[in-house]
Amino acid sequence: MSTLALVLLTLALLVVVALAGYALYLWRRVWRLQREQQQQLARRHQALAEDLRILAGSLLDEQLPLIEGAIRIKVLLDHYDPALGQDPRCHVFQTLYQATEQVPTHEAWKALERSERRRHEANFSALELKHKAEARRCARWLLDEALARTDHAA
Repeated sequence: MSTLALVLLTLALLVVVALAGYALYLWRRVWRLQREQQQQLARRHQALAEDLRILAGSLLDEQLPLIEGAIRIKVLLDHYDPALGQDPRCHVFQTLYQATEQVPTHEAWKALERSERRRHEANFSALELKHKAEARRCARWLLDEALARTDHAA
């Protein structure tokens, strides 16, 4: 084998080793980023679970209006675990959400005529009378079973 061939073969081998080293470096970065993303998702999931616990407890302690609590729990459940949000035992939160989703909020609520606000408030009272017991049962189930089960799985 000629000297030129040996030099070219050595250079080719060095290039391959350098590219393999760079590929390994890039894969390590990918693996680190994936691990960080998984940790971030786990932290987010844990934070959502804690928020759900607080809301369910506040709803049970009547520190939070039923309609507001149901809407907040429904939205958090959709982000926490969509399957849990569709569980028949949590259907009441979906029902209350759908019954009130057309109601204006924030500045739009303040801009409503007083009679319109009273009409919505009467609807809230009727919904609360109809669904309070079921919402409380669901909040208790979330605290005692659904969220407790996911803690043990994590």
